[in-house]
Amino acid sequence: MSAVNMTNAQIHPKSAHSTSSPLPDTFPHINPITGPAMDLYEDGYSDPVYQAKARILNHAIQDIGMGRYQWCLFVVTGFGWFADSVWPLLSGLILAPVVNEFHFNGPFLSLASNIGLLVGAVFWGLGCDIWGRRWSFNATLFIAGIFGLVSGGAPSFVALASLIAMVGVGVGGNLPVDSAVFLDFVPGSHQYLLTILSIWWCLGQLLSSLIAWPLIANYSCASASHCTRSDNMGWRYLLFTLGGITLSLWAVRFFIFTLLESPRFLSGIGRDADAIEVIHKLAKFNGKTSSLTLEELEAPDRAMPGKRSSSGERRNIISKNSKYDTGHIKALFATPKMAWSTSLLIAMWGLIGLASTLYNNFLPYLLSSRGAVFGDGSLYITYRNQVILSVIGVPSALLAGWAVELPYIGRKGTLAIASGLTGAFLFATTTARTSNQLLGWNCGYVFFSNIMYGVLYAISPEIFPAKDRGTGNGLTSTASRVFGVLAPIIALYANLATAAPVYIAGALVIFAGNLALLLPYEPRGKVSI
Repeated sequence: MSAVNMTNAQIHPKSAHSTSSPLPDTFPHINPITGPAMDLYEDGYSDPVYQAKARILNHAIQDIGMGRYQWCLFVVTGFGWFADSVWPLLSGLILAPVVNEFHFNGPFLSLASNIGLLVGAVFWGLGCDIWGRRWSFNATLFIAGIFGLVSGGAPSFVALASLIAMVGVGVGGNLPVDSAVFLDFVPGSHQYLLTILSIWWCLGQLLSSLIAWPLIANYSCASASHCTRSDNMGWRYLLFTLGGITLSLWAVRFFIFTLLESPRFLSGIGRDADAIEVIHKLAKFNGKTSSLTLEELEAPDRAMPGKRSSSGERRNIISKNSKYDTGHIKALFATPKMAWSTSLLIAMWGLIGLASTLYNNFLPYLLSSRGAVFGDGSLYITYRNQVILSVIGVPSALLAGWAVELPYIGRKGTLAIASGLTGAFLFATTTARTSNQLLGWNCGYVFFSNIMYGVLYAISPEIFPAKDRGTGNGLTSTASRVFGVLAPIIALYANLATAAPVYIAGALVIFAGNLALLLPYEPRGKVSI
């Protein structure tokens, strides 16, 4: 999926145009599958100066190509998907033994986790558009790892719930920040890799289930009667292990890999010289050179002096001007088309967040309770099934990356089809009469839901412009987390032994998938700005 070389006039606008002439509007990157690559806002963007600069930076990154830096970034940003899978899943994995020891109403643990995830999504998502990507990128995993380790020693449910909530504050910022980071550096011809990044989410599920299986099955109380700490150490060992793994991943990010600040973020806040420096560092890391100059990047300011970007006022990171305001949010609703797109994405994330959280957070509990009816509800069978379900998700990530590049289907079609099949398999689980039948239907559900989430995690940051991408990601993640908070509240008052929550979850997922078809932007074959 490589792009053809640009003409000399396009690489060096000044050599072919006077400094007062506008820059070319389109660039002939040709993808052998998707055809000419245009930016996603080819019909116009509310901030033309920023759009012109983003195009110049996109040219430079495409000219450098997919190299060593981007593949390293694929790994370290994948750690964010990994953590986002491991820690929200954890409240379900440890639910049974923790309830046996602390004697509380189970959904409260999920509620604490989702409140933390909500706070993290808002804080880190909106914040990375204010103080930059690097601070958030390096802090989120550290917070999750530290509090994850400490939570293993919790003496009571209140302490555990509080610590798990703090883990969520760190984890909640991973996907909003990491998807923005990856998209800021990947060439337009390789944006499909953002979908394939969800393979780390599947690997997180698999690893946490593999670790939980022997620990909780062998070191847990058989029942709630006379369940002491010494007899119930499995879930604590699990927290210690996953906390240590998360801290190790943070150490790789912090000490081994040096994240460059987003050039489009830097240019968006008036630091064009720093953006140029990042482009040259990127090229050097990949063993190449870039001819982009500061004069070329500043050309849009001279070409359109009356349309200078409001976000282009020079300011320092972490200064009195680096504060939360509504500017980045307003930018996502600047035109009717953008407002419709942003609103649809928020609605989709909220609906899927409610449906999936209600079902996923209690999946081990549901398998166990249904298995008990069938006579095989042991912890061993429960976590064996969880491992099987986790393995199913790995190939689905690769399939999603292939499907989003298909003609006539693209991101929107793949999301709609995967959502429909996810809902259908949710409905099918209600027909199970044996635990193996239930496991089989859940395998189909997990396979297609991983495709659905892989595309959803990619299409949102692809549509949002880079200067407001963290905020957009934060808004969509916030919608998902808000409804994620509602899910355990619903579970507190709903009868999970009935099929009603499953029917509701399936209907919501199918409806959200249909909303994807109404999105006015299709990122397939287009370059994000």
